Amino acid sequence: MLLKAAVLLLTFTAPLRAEVNIQAVTSPGGIKAWLVEDHGIPFTSLEIRFKGGTSLDTPETRGAVNLMTALIEEGAGALDSQGFAAARDGLAAEFRFNSDLDGVSVSSHFLTENRDQAMALLHSALTKPRFDQVAVDRVREQVLSGLRSDAKDPAAIAADLERKRSFGDHPYGSDGSGTIKSVTALTRDDIELAFHDAIARDRITVAAAGDITAAELGDLLDKLLGDLPAQGAPQPVEATLQTKGGITVENFPGPQSMIIFGQGGLRFSDPDYFAASLLNEILGGGRFSARLMTEVREKRGLTYGVSTSLASFDHAQMLMGQFQASNEKVAEAIKVIREEWAKVAKDGVTEDELANAKTYMTGAYPLRFDGNDTIASILVGMQDLGLTPDYPKTRNEKVEAVTLEDIKRVAARLIKPEDLHFIVVGQPTGVVNE
Repeated sequence: MLLKAAVLLLTFTAPLRAEVNIQAVTSPGGIKAWLVEDHGIPFTSLEIRFKGGTSLDTPETRGAVNLMTALIEEGAGALDSQGFAAARDGLAAEFRFNSDLDGVSVSSHFLTENRDQAMALLHSALTKPRFDQVAVDRVREQVLSGLRSDAKDPAAIAADLERKRSFGDHPYGSDGSGTIKSVTALTRDDIELAFHDAIARDRITVAAAGDITAAELGDLLDKLLGDLPAQGAPQPVEATLQTKGGITVENFPGPQSMIIFGQGGLRFSDPDYFAASLLNEILGGGRFSARLMTEVREKRGLTYGVSTSLASFDHAQMLMGQFQASNEKVAEAIKVIREEWAKVAKDGVTEDELANAKTYMTGAYPLRFDGNDTIASILVGMQDLGLTPDYPKTRNEKVEAVTLEDIKRVAARLIKPEDLHFIVVGQPTGVVNE
């Protein structure tokens, strides 16, 4: 699960392009959005996120929001699935509908000359989806095929076990795609209810980038979103993370094991989050110089790669990692990771490690924005995290302000060797349940 806060911190490893200027826009009807104008190319990207996502499912209808999201563009209003696709393609527009634990995302881009027609078509999808039974049956089978494949995939099995162990009966504790049993049992009424639960004005975050002015965006938003239902279903409660450390082994035949490990994390809003992000980069970030990569791969050859990340969900926070290893190497790899976990908790990091991590996070590997779609998506992520439009200009200052003492304090606070739990899917030698 790639997460908003972790992704955002990496996204802004360098200052944004000089011409990027984030405007806060409020439509005449009161809908708020962020905008980056760019009139160089006559098209616009629009990103909408409805907070809640697959976590709005009931236990009995697990997978309903996921299936509903996949069906939104399978016909709307007077247009069936083929008619909707033809109309969209005829306008040279693109719509993408996705769901995850915390939201339903609608991504679109369209030519300026076709803006009104493209938005009218998208409006029909967001207000009058058909959910024709023939489409329901076809898309349901696609979901079921994916679930059958996941049942044979050690990475998917490990992720499912980790969810259940960490979050139990909370919606985070199960796959948002549902189970074969729950998806098979879903009715059209369940899908209709999921749509009304998830798509509402009280949970929207919006951003646009491209060939559109603030006034034009305001008018567009009112026409597109103004007549959505005012409220959807209640948001999920905060998840209670199970923090008991140990090892869980799930037998799976094969020469290698898949391992996911983790413990509790920090909220993005926590004052120590930037220090925690630097600490994570030093301990298990994506660089080959990270401690776990050095100790587990470079020195001992126990895996091709191991990494960690701070996972920030709307209702829970984790510090997670993963790797694959030959069955005979799993036990030693776990031992080394535990040792490094305890070492950083006790001693913190070195001055050189902190300096190198700062260099990386502030621009050693500068991000090059590659288009309006990327910008619009980033702006929605920023808003979801409660940031202000000036964040890209101030973010590097926050990173540079972190001291060695900050890292040591946060390491002692965050890194909990006794809470570190390993999910192992495979047939590891000498590894048993703890």
